[in-house]
Amino acid sequence: MNKAILAIGLTSALLPVAATAQSLNAAGATFPAPIYQKWFNDYSKVKPGTQVNYQAIGSGGGIRQLTEGTVDFGASDMPMTDEQLGKVKVKVLHFPTVLGGVVPVYNVEGVSSDLKFSGDTLAGIFLGAITKWNDAKLVKDNPGVKLPSKNITVVHRSDGSGTSFVFTDYLSKVSGEWKSKAGAGTSVNWPAGLGGKGNEGVAGLVKQTPNSLGYVELLYAVQNKMSYGYMKNAAGKFLKADLNTVTEAAAGAAKSMPADFRVSITNAPGANAYPISTFTWLLIPTKIDDASKRTTIKEFLKYMLSTGQKDAAGLSYAPLPKSVVAMEEKQISAIL
Repeated sequence: MNKAILAIGLTSALLPVAATAQSLNAAGATFPAPIYQKWFNDYSKVKPGTQVNYQAIGSGGGIRQLTEGTVDFGASDMPMTDEQLGKVKVKVLHFPTVLGGVVPVYNVEGVSSDLKFSGDTLAGIFLGAITKWNDAKLVKDNPGVKLPSKNITVVHRSDGSGTSFVFTDYLSKVSGEWKSKAGAGTSVNWPAGLGGKGNEGVAGLVKQTPNSLGYVELLYAVQNKMSYGYMKNAAGKFLKADLNTVTEAAAGAAKSMPADFRVSITNAPGANAYPISTFTWLLIPTKIDDASKRTTIKEFLKYMLSTGQKDAAGLSYAPLPKSVVAMEEKQISAIL
């Protein structure tokens, strides 16, 4: 009798743990993957039994899997278009998570100093019009730097990428030629260069290829100890991406943030605004039939908007403006 009672008691004690255990599947952007992995890992300690399996396959892949219904939520560095939203069976909400910067990374033989790039020069390089490191436009932006007469090897993303969208969105704003020949998108018809998969793939190719130039999210440049350049902003000032300059780029958007959070902040005004900055988003369905998953996702979003924001600076991201956090906290109630 006592053994039977004990067995029932142990089983009952285990039931609440089993009931709260929850596994979620998500996929998308590589740009915010380092902080997402930290958040998901830390949240599993706050809510034992919760596991988020996140595949960093690029924004295009995340949007595709969300559309196909093979993940519980997606992630992207590019807001979904009206056309993309129309293909998903349920309404999708955009939740900005952090801010980041895309930086030009390079590996130039004999050059150890920080290089400077203007938007039209960068566009010319990626168009294949500027082919030498000692081109007159690069020399003009980098007085006193001895640039070699070497061919520039361009490196870009090979996969559908939000990082590419941010980069090409910026180039489309500063170069009419780029806008007409390539345009902005997660995947474009690159006029020149080698392709690497993910931010890590581009970073690896640049490190391995002498006299190369690519673009990655800031943290990948920092983690891989890569040289990354100053960018000329809309005010005509050369700036490096960091917490302050990326935050400044979001200042204007924070004051007039659209209700659906779909906004571009590349080439933002402001003397200290880094020009290739962006929000990055989680893409959450408004209707989640599984009550346990719905609760877990809503609770994670609250965690991300509060405790999670404190992790941003340590991983080279900028935290969200408080006004944006307040808007998102209200939006959570729309998940049913």
